[in-house]
Amino acid sequence: MSERLADLAERRKAALQPGAQRSVDRQHDKGKLLARERIEYLLDSGSFHELDMLARHRAGDSLPEHPYTDGVVTGWGTIDGRKVFVFSQDFTVFGGALGEVFAEKIHKLMDLALSVGAPVVGLNDGAGARIQEGVVSLASYGGIFYRNVKASGVTPQISVILGPCAGGAVYSPAMTDFIFMVDQTSHMFITGPDVVKTVTGEEVTLEELGGARSHGSKSGVASFVGSDERSVLDDVRYLLSFLPSNNLEEPPLFASDDDPDRDCAGLADLIPASPNQAYDMKQVIAEVVDDGDFFEYFPTWAGSIVCGFARLGGRSVGIVGNQPMVMAGVLDIESSEKAARFVRTCDAFNVPLVTFVDVPGFLPGVDQEYGGIIRHGAKLLYAYCESTVPRIQIITRKAYGGAYVVMNSKSIGADLAFAWPSAELAVMGSQGAVEILYRRELAEAADPVARRAELVDEYTERFANPYAAAERGYIDDVIDPADTRRKLIAGLEMLASKREELPKRKHGNIPL
Repeated sequence: MSERLADLAERRKAALQPGAQRSVDRQHDKGKLLARERIEYLLDSGSFHELDMLARHRAGDSLPEHPYTDGVVTGWGTIDGRKVFVFSQDFTVFGGALGEVFAEKIHKLMDLALSVGAPVVGLNDGAGARIQEGVVSLASYGGIFYRNVKASGVTPQISVILGPCAGGAVYSPAMTDFIFMVDQTSHMFITGPDVVKTVTGEEVTLEELGGARSHGSKSGVASFVGSDERSVLDDVRYLLSFLPSNNLEEPPLFASDDDPDRDCAGLADLIPASPNQAYDMKQVIAEVVDDGDFFEYFPTWAGSIVCGFARLGGRSVGIVGNQPMVMAGVLDIESSEKAARFVRTCDAFNVPLVTFVDVPGFLPGVDQEYGGIIRHGAKLLYAYCESTVPRIQIITRKAYGGAYVVMNSKSIGADLAFAWPSAELAVMGSQGAVEILYRRELAEAADPVARRAELVDEYTERFANPYAAAERGYIDDVIDPADTRRKLIAGLEMLASKREELPKRKHGNIPL
């Protein structure tokens, strides 16, 4: 037995560093961690249990080297004591390229995670399909994609891009719930700069084409971008603290030292006197949530809407809010899509939704119409309408037209709707309404400028307030902004036992 144990120890030692030393040094020289170092940093100390450590490829002579692990480390451990499954691609082995055995290890991990109801975190750092294994590697990717879809909305799936991720390899992360990237290190693209230049004649750098900043601010691919690997992995741990392990559980509840009965006295001074002046919705959110902590989703993309996770009274909440600092907070193609994706993710994982509304409407323009603002705006409307989690609306200022309805209004299923005294619920703004309603009178007026000002004041006093909506029950209460935090916490506690089921069907048909 001693000889066999010694043999096992040798094999395990070889598996712990299957790549050549020069490959290990090159990885470190780039400021990148090794596959196992990433797992050790991400998981609770000593909690990792590895699977398939001694697996090797069976591609024969096409790959003369037969390193253990076959280029990916898989297993499970804990984050803050909660079970998590992890795979970590090893760039020091065949450049992290995926082959049959590599993929089978991930398939096994994903099947196991789904069967026990635990999140999967994929640490991606690979060169795509293993060319030497041909169509086998392509079919192996298909097995991953299929499992991504099976687990979608059942267990959280998080992709962390820590190096190259190209070609077909990008589609697994694209179907997961969240994508993290590292600035200047991570790259995602369907085709690289050389192919782009050959096919289209466009010259573009690797960073411009598929870097973290491009995907975080232009394409809407990267949900979160960090400055280095460790800060990104810290953010992964933080994100998981807001989510349940699966769709049958509730998100973790944390004890909070922030008084649930705390006044938010600063909110009353945030709204400018003029409706045309901007204010920062992030300040509103920070004032209301526990300890001012707000983990923003897509912070540099589609800036006219703000989304992210926070806690209220220790409960996880997903927050959506129009941002008056960017294009006056209008809904456009990108902001509608960003918020729709976030709303559906929260609903899938039982995270209540709080919506702060200050929206002047949908962005007009030929580009928006031709780009499909009708279809994209309908995504957000659909997402809210199908959500069954507790939903609370707070109208801070403008709530105009169809955009008001879309932003989690009472008429599309909000459980509670509150408004500040500064709220303006109307079909459109006072200026536009007067131009339409009184066009003939203004044309015949001796002093059209003065008459227009009078009519605007009259319309504003009559309609640009929350009280007509409160009289009809479209708002449950008009509240002092200082009471916002306590109203939200009390409402979430009341709604914690909410149960609602949608009609039985295969699935809805969201306007994609």
